[in-house]
Amino acid sequence: MTYSIRAALFAGALIVTGPAAFAETVTLDQAIAKAVEAAPLLKADDAAVAAARAGRVQAGVRPNPSIAVDAENFVGTGPYNVLGQAEIKATYNQPIERGGKRAARVALADKDIDVAQASANVTRLDLAASVQRAFFDVLIAKDVLQIAQFRLTTERELQTEALRRVRGYKDPLFVETRAAARVASAVIGVEQAEFRVEAARNLLAGYWGGDGADLTVDGALTASDSIPLKLAPSDEKLIEAQVARASAAVIVEETRRIQDYTVSGGARFLRGTNDVAAVAGVIIPIGRFDRNQGGIDRARAEKDRLSFTAEAARLEKRRRLASLRANAESAQVRADALMEEVYPRVYKTLQQVREGYNRGGFTFRDIQDAADAILEVQDQWLEANTQYRDLQTEIDRLTGRFDPASSMETNP
Repeated sequence: MTYSIRAALFAGALIVTGPAAFAETVTLDQAIAKAVEAAPLLKADDAAVAAARAGRVQAGVRPNPSIAVDAENFVGTGPYNVLGQAEIKATYNQPIERGGKRAARVALADKDIDVAQASANVTRLDLAASVQRAFFDVLIAKDVLQIAQFRLTTERELQTEALRRVRGYKDPLFVETRAAARVASAVIGVEQAEFRVEAARNLLAGYWGGDGADLTVDGALTASDSIPLKLAPSDEKLIEAQVARASAAVIVEETRRIQDYTVSGGARFLRGTNDVAAVAGVIIPIGRFDRNQGGIDRARAEKDRLSFTAEAARLEKRRRLASLRANAESAQVRADALMEEVYPRVYKTLQQVREGYNRGGFTFRDIQDAADAILEVQDQWLEANTQYRDLQTEIDRLTGRFDPASSMETNP
């Protein structure tokens, strides 16, 4: 929206008190950066990534060996007294993983890291969208305050004109009362708007633990033309990471159908002859009943579910994005048309009615109707801008306007 349009909208409004000498002024990008730096949820995501990396280390660990000690003929009667004919066997046992189990576990753990990192980027995008909305709320709240102040200025001017005519016995006494009531209503509107500005500033500053009372924002309700209408890279990377993890999980389940061996070796002490003999063995499970087919089928079905769900989500987001862009442009065109085509006419109407009222050609009701027409246009303009805020915030979230992955793709 051009400066001239906004100047026309708020013509005659009171001057808003300027920012404090030590006020903090932030742009949208700065507000998002400050929120990202202070967000506990992002620190939690960092911990999740660290946990996934620790899981990767653990996934690469081989099975622990064991030592088994057996004693036969340890105690008995006759010649089999305590240790009299004992045979003691000590063996070292080592499980041998087969079928690429360790490599499959490591690959799955790598995918867990990818998912955790992608999830952290998506969390950052969601946070940026919330901060953007809060930032736009401050801008809109300032406009609401200016609209309220404009109304108060207009109503006080009308009250002055009404008082002059009532004192001159040209209008009945109830005109003065009605004018006073409208001024009182306008004063309440200004107070509510001031509270709205304060609340919006506090909400925005709260994202980084700042003080909303000392906060001013530098920006406007505008779209970013440099962002193409395609889905955010971080969202795509999260989908890809989840599907890739599901594929790795299938491989892990497939390796479990192959049975592991356990080899052992050691020595046996024969007390009767005081000889020592070597022993060795191997345990080979028979995979007759458990081939882990249920686990494999379940992992494959989960992979298919994620793949189909991801594709459905992509299609839905693309349809939503096309609709959002059309609706956002419609809201922006409506807001501009209200100020360029409608507002100048209703404002001129008010001036003409005021001139006629001063000459006695119109009633106070006429001048009130003309003033209300201006307020109605301002309310419609505010509604259109609020709608645009919601739509543009969602567009920027879906397209990844504040996505670090987008910056890396556009600036390799």
